[in-house]
Amino acid sequence: MGQNIKILRTRIKSVDSTLHLTKAMGLVASSKVKKANERMLKSREYSSALNQILEALLSSKDAQKSPYAIRRNGNRTRIIVVAGDRGMAGGYNANIFRFMRDYRDAEVIALGKRACDKYSQPFKSSEVFLATEAYELAVQLCKDYLDNKFDVLAVVSTKYESMMSQVPIYTEILPLSVENCTNNSTIFEPDEVTILNSIIPEYVAGKISSLVKEAFACEITSRMTAMDSAGKNAKEMIDSLMLEYNRARQGAITQEITEIVAGSGN
Repeated sequence: MGQNIKILRTRIKSVDSTLHLTKAMGLVASSKVKKANERMLKSREYSSALNQILEALLSSKDAQKSPYAIRRNGNRTRIIVVAGDRGMAGGYNANIFRFMRDYRDAEVIALGKRACDKYSQPFKSSEVFLATEAYELAVQLCKDYLDNKFDVLAVVSTKYESMMSQVPIYTEILPLSVENCTNNSTIFEPDEVTILNSIIPEYVAGKISSLVKEAFACEITSRMTAMDSAGKNAKEMIDSLMLEYNRARQGAITQEITEIVAGSGN
């Protein structure tokens, strides 16, 4: 009986330590959520503005002949996979890697420590991903695309739908889509093709940066939710263990009293 009490006491202490850890991580995530969501919303606005400019340029038939707008026959895909720098975020990272099973043949560029570890690539942070890094990456990607090193550029990241829902998505960046482009009365100087080709690196950088910021907002939200759930489970487990501990302790006391009474009767 005494051994059982000792084991229960050790388990309660262990679960209590886990509870303190989940509380701390939950508080850290909560403190970052507001800022991450603000950055995500601003990046969405910027991405939307880039899309509007691109649609206006691609309304020109000449611009649609740009090498960035012509879809090739090949299927060589280069995918930027955005995962988290840390774990303990529920299914955030696992969902991305499960989603990538549909793109086993793609060439991968990893962002985030978990993705870099998964694909054995040098560490690139998804939490601290600067605009300058996005632009440098975009310039290299555009150069490789023009050099015909791949046919499709895409990003696999996580879309923020609500506090309770974040889903993996596949976003194609190159070649440019001309399906929704309608006639536009805007006059561009010197011409649409020149301007289009010059802003493509900026466009690609903006899209990548926007998707990374949204993915980070998803990661923080997922971690906060996961830590809240883990904290509740830990509290329930502690309550259950405490009940079992008190029963075992009461049983031990009752046994001792019984033994004393029995001994005094002899």
